[in-house]
Amino acid sequence: MKRVLIAEDEYSIRDFIVINLKRNGYEVLEAADGQSAIDCFDAVHGQIDVAVLDIMMPKTDGMEVCKYIRAHSAEVGIIMLTAKTQEIDKVSGLMNGADDYVTKPFSPSELMARVDAVYRRVELLKERRNAAAESKTVRLGEFELNTNERLLYKRGKAIELTQIEYQILEYLFRNPNTVLERADILHKVWGNDYFVDDKVIDVNIHRLRGKIEDEPAQPKHLVTIWGMGYKWII
Repeated sequence: MKRVLIAEDEYSIRDFIVINLKRNGYEVLEAADGQSAIDCFDAVHGQIDVAVLDIMMPKTDGMEVCKYIRAHSAEVGIIMLTAKTQEIDKVSGLMNGADDYVTKPFSPSELMARVDAVYRRVELLKERRNAAAESKTVRLGEFELNTNERLLYKRGKAIELTQIEYQILEYLFRNPNTVLERADILHKVWGNDYFVDDKVIDVNIHRLRGKIEDEPAQPKHLVTIWGMGYKWII
């Protein structure tokens, strides 16, 4: 069963989302505030596929819920609900591990398209993990990517990655010293019917550099090819 956690303090909006999710075959867990969302997540031992989180919620805001979920699971897809004036929150959400964001007001079709896209990506990642036995490890210089554990090792030290970071990095690792255009990365990681813009890629690249580069401001491995995309240099 496809399971979604929806955390939204405005009942009318939450009810509207729940109705549409159920119509599209999702099992829905509801929370009216951030702390309740965390409690729901813990109650099912993190066994949800997608979390839809409003940023402005009482008790614990959506950003903190996003951090909590991401700290306990790299696989759950996370979509943030933001207002038009919350541009900084969109970036902050992506920096804290969200996969996508939807700006209020939104249509049912837009939200469902985003949820479906994130869900498919979560399922694709699971399939890739199940099929990873044929190539458990990709080694490039001082780095080792274990496709079973979904972990990156640098000089033997494990570095945890979110599902998006992992998929981007695996794509780069399997194409070293090759320029990968942003459009190629979007298609590979988000699929052909993606609804995200280049900002999502750039934010995740920034996060990756902070985890893997000795000097993130002067990257030696994950470099930008201006006007084109990114390249992993061995």
